[in-house]
Amino acid sequence: MPDRSAVAYFGAGPAPLPTPVLEKGAEAFVNFENTGLSLVEISHRSQTANNILADTKAALTQLLEIPDSHEILFMHGGGSGEFSAVVFNMIPVWIEKRRREAEKDLGGDEEKIIERVRKELGDRLSLDYLITGSWSLKASQEAANLLAPLGRSFVNVAVDSRQASSGKFDNIPPEDTWKLTPPRNKGGKVAAFVYYCDNETVDGVEFPHFPNCLEQSPQDPSDEIPVVADMSSNFLSRRVDVSKHAVIFGGAQKNIGITDVTLVIVRKDILSTQPQPSFLHAVGVWSPPTILSWPVVAKNNSLYNTMPIFSIWIAGEVMRGLLEAHKTHQLAGQEQLANLKAEQIYDVLDRHPDVYQPVASRSVRSRMNICFRVRGGDAVQEKTFLENAEAQLLQGLKGHRSVGGIRISNYNAVDLSKIKRLTAFLEDFASRSKPMEVLKGH
Repeated sequence: MPDRSAVAYFGAGPAPLPTPVLEKGAEAFVNFENTGLSLVEISHRSQTANNILADTKAALTQLLEIPDSHEILFMHGGGSGEFSAVVFNMIPVWIEKRRREAEKDLGGDEEKIIERVRKELGDRLSLDYLITGSWSLKASQEAANLLAPLGRSFVNVAVDSRQASSGKFDNIPPEDTWKLTPPRNKGGKVAAFVYYCDNETVDGVEFPHFPNCLEQSPQDPSDEIPVVADMSSNFLSRRVDVSKHAVIFGGAQKNIGITDVTLVIVRKDILSTQPQPSFLHAVGVWSPPTILSWPVVAKNNSLYNTMPIFSIWIAGEVMRGLLEAHKTHQLAGQEQLANLKAEQIYDVLDRHPDVYQPVASRSVRSRMNICFRVRGGDAVQEKTFLENAEAQLLQGLKGHRSVGGIRISNYNAVDLSKIKRLTAFLEDFASRSKPMEVLKGH
């Protein structure tokens, strides 16, 4: 049986965790801080649990420099759960803004307010999605499915990168080709939000920076289009300007911790701009399920129901480890390290273009999920590659089942020594690999 240190794991999620966190977690699983209780046994209402929540929030706030304008929530359901939560929470915000405008114009005539907002909902609501990979596609499909009973399509696909890449998710089209919903002052509808996935785990595509066209400073705050970002697979791998986002969310099982907990960073005015459920029902929209309601979760300090305190504690330990490792550099230090590791891998791939073909265009290559084909996707060669890698205890390299190929997940817990082992293997395999037609000739 191999020792843990002998295995280099590059799985896309659940992802590897720092060994010191696992060792400390093993102790906490049996006897947390000499209490005689496992951390999975203590009450989520206890002071210990509240302290863990507070400490984890503090570490995340320090790492991401989260401003006071935003709140941190711990939720269930993973990133996929937030596909629904975004729709359930952001449409009520849009409706409440329209309700307040109508109330200002119409006074207290509730019947006329309802009638006006209902008409605006049918005529002007839009949800903008930037589809650059499999997960943003799934998010847009979930939104369309949830809103189908309202009788029309409210999802505006502002960009679908497949249309510019022969049906493949391998690039992000130029921003001047995006078809975002025009603001009201330009005669457009009013988008409830614009949604993007910062790093596409399946396809190996990552936004190199915050999109310039989403920078906003509208004269009328009601014309703002809130920006929602799924950062599940590159969370805490680089610096992020949280203030440019209304919502950021991510499942923990990539760079943060283990499954069972989802982190949501939401602007506080989103939590307070919510109509009464009765008004939502009157205009023909359902109120959010309680378990997905950000205001309810925030009001209850993420403890509306039983949260996995152990998972939150693990996330806190990972965050404190990053703070300790990089000290005053914080995420700038981790970003530098993540970039270095990715560069070393891509350098080898690019040195052997006849053997390795990265999937994503160079300008949008993911630093976290490095996807490529071997010999143009030759099934025998890719199978040989994976078998040889496994023999050297380089594990978790098989591409997602929907696209195949090879995928190297370069998450924070994959240290530089593991990357060096992998690049040495890539070089060796390339030197030994022969085109299939040559092999058949023998």
